[in-house]
Amino acid sequence: MSHRTQDLPPLSGLRCIIRELRYHEGSRQVLAFVLIAWFAYVSEPTRVALVMGSPLMLAGNMLRLYASGFISKNQQLATNGPYAMVRHPLYSGNILIILGFSIYSCVPWTLAVAVFFFWFYYPPAIEYEDRKLQGIFGTQWERWSAEVPALVPSFAHLGAVATGDWSLTKSTRRNGEPIIVLFIVACFMYVAWQLP
Repeated sequence: MSHRTQDLPPLSGLRCIIRELRYHEGSRQVLAFVLIAWFAYVSEPTRVALVMGSPLMLAGNMLRLYASGFISKNQQLATNGPYAMVRHPLYSGNILIILGFSIYSCVPWTLAVAVFFFWFYYPPAIEYEDRKLQGIFGTQWERWSAEVPALVPSFAHLGAVATGDWSLTKSTRRNGEPIIVLFIVACFMYVAWQLP
């Protein structure tokens, strides 16, 4: 049992194995890279697909870069910037990026694979992060999470998006953002190169 599931009710057999896989952070992160590369590799893009998928991919990248600049991991609860609209903007950014590549591919089954990936990994990741943050920040987290949705932005606190201590240093040093951006740009270039 991992540290992410040790506080959950015990399971055994196949149910335990599946739950451990769903909560395994490394698998989620590696598979996201694999999906992006795979969708790029099998792509049969059109110009329309690039026009439709690019805003999602760009928005996902920008959201990740912006959100990373507000994180002081486990020291201070990020409630400004994108965290004023959504509790897990890094996950929201990932979803947008993968959906963008699914659209680029022009291969229908990539959307089904992406949706399965989101369903399999993101609810447990959100549950764990929320449980961890509630344990660290208590009532501050409870007040914030009662008003801010997990993945789909709410614009009720739009004024707080422009406030807070955003840091370029945090943005480029957290979560390997420069490597992620370079990887996504390389995959995008490969897709664009596939255009007839």
